[in-house]
Amino acid sequence: MKILLSAVNAKYIHSNPAVYSLKAYAGEYGDNFQLEIAEYTINQQKDEILGDLFLRRPDVLCFSCYIWNISYVKELIGDISKVLPDTIIWVGGPEVSYHALEFLEECSQVTGVMVGEGEATFPDVARHYQDNKPDLANISGIVYTEEKEGERILRQNPPRERLKLSAIPFAYETLQDFRSRIIYYESSRGCPFSCSYCLSSVDKKLRFRDLELVKKELRFFIDHQVPQVKFVDRTFNCDHNRTISIWDYIREQDNGITNFHFEVAADLFTEEELDLIGTMRPGLIQLEIGVQSTNPKTLSAIRRQMDFEKVSQAVHRIGEGKNVHQHLDLIAGLPYEDYESFGRSFNEVYTLKPNQLQLGFLKILKGSYMQEMVNEYQCSYQCREPYEVLKTKWLSYEDILRLKGICEMVEIYYNSGQYSRTLPVIEKIFPTPFAFYEAMAAFYKERGYFAISHSRLRRYEILLEFLELYKKEELEYYKEMLVLDLYLRENVKSRPSWAKDMSVYREYIHDFYRTEEKAPRYLTEYTGYQARQLSKMTHVEVFQYPVLQQGRGESYVLFDYKKRDPLTHNADVYIIK
Repeated sequence: MKILLSAVNAKYIHSNPAVYSLKAYAGEYGDNFQLEIAEYTINQQKDEILGDLFLRRPDVLCFSCYIWNISYVKELIGDISKVLPDTIIWVGGPEVSYHALEFLEECSQVTGVMVGEGEATFPDVARHYQDNKPDLANISGIVYTEEKEGERILRQNPPRERLKLSAIPFAYETLQDFRSRIIYYESSRGCPFSCSYCLSSVDKKLRFRDLELVKKELRFFIDHQVPQVKFVDRTFNCDHNRTISIWDYIREQDNGITNFHFEVAADLFTEEELDLIGTMRPGLIQLEIGVQSTNPKTLSAIRRQMDFEKVSQAVHRIGEGKNVHQHLDLIAGLPYEDYESFGRSFNEVYTLKPNQLQLGFLKILKGSYMQEMVNEYQCSYQCREPYEVLKTKWLSYEDILRLKGICEMVEIYYNSGQYSRTLPVIEKIFPTPFAFYEAMAAFYKERGYFAISHSRLRRYEILLEFLELYKKEELEYYKEMLVLDLYLRENVKSRPSWAKDMSVYREYIHDFYRTEEKAPRYLTEYTGYQARQLSKMTHVEVFQYPVLQQGRGESYVLFDYKKRDPLTHNADVYIIK
């Protein structure tokens, strides 16, 4: 008998830890039948996936269902049941666990739903088919259908007890299938908080994997030089001693390559934790901090416990070390948060200067407390996934559209990191950062730029068009700032149209590289290269304005692309004259 665990991920670089965990838990019993994993992405053609599933011809096909793939999976189920009518189909995951009966009523091709944690449930279901047992009545944690006298009857068995997390075997026996993909790792389940929009709050029992087991498994990733390990723990730093122990371990075992991603509550950080963070290699860890809102009434309504003053202090302190990428989140559409309130939240978080500021929109997840409150909050949301909010008592759909435009501007101009020197200068033109991105979004809409896919250089040109409306008299200065940002990121082959002619400086630049070839002062890591090669591998730009330091006039700046900031990826720069 062949059983296929199938996952449809959002991107190729993603992997699905659930199917690997189920396979690992099945353990030696999996030797009694043929157990395979098949991962796809929502960006693939359905015909391609359907054809692959057909050629695999599983006896039992299991789908992992989430908010990003549920409609896609439903269509696959409808089609696969036509070409493989004898294949038994099961599903699991958060998108089917909380409304399992309704899902089975809608999808008659599906035999059952593994509700909640599936590791212990899956082997029981597999044994049922392997051993040809008469019924499913004795398997906990499932909702299923059975035929009785020609009638399809829905059955719901008692829930399964929560697992001890250390009882789940390590999911990654080999890393052969994870080249160029993110590794997801789980050292705890549940969450100490009760945020109304999040499904993690449903599982209030916080469980930890044995600490020594965690270290052993992290050692496996480090030894194999995995590029990134992303912890899926909802609040990694909820246990101080455990946090210190794991962070101490990865710092001591650091291979100089592997990066570890953690979701944390910044207001829980202790002095000891902040001190430890400050000693880490740049790029060893990155932190995702969910602020969501700074409106006290909003935080109370969503059951979000947060001390924003402590968050600010922690983010500033970590930022001063210039060794940790910080990703801060805001959610639009929360109760009591209108357009102006969201703008205030934006400005307060933006002031912290995170490496990335993620603007998300509230999603009404099945099984969440927020779903129970939609009528009271007059919340309308999309009929299909991702069930994103359309309007609330406090926020109109027009406001949502405006915020969508602002969100795109933040992604392009802030989160890309490509305008890190120019943006702080532009922001001074406007009363607040939110006002700048609001004006930029309005400009894009007026010019019809949202509907066009722009090249990187074109984005710079559009920013100059925008600045011409506000600071035409200082446009030459802004042009130089953008040239600085452009060459910080990339030694571009095609010189931008707005950059000044450098031919008048050609002789000095040639002399500089000839000197560096013979007696390097700046390019000491380029030994053996000739002057012409050095000029192609690096870049010299002459600026008339003080783009790098206050009060300086003309300056000759060398961009070294072998040396880059590990967080921003910007080239090192030297003022050579």
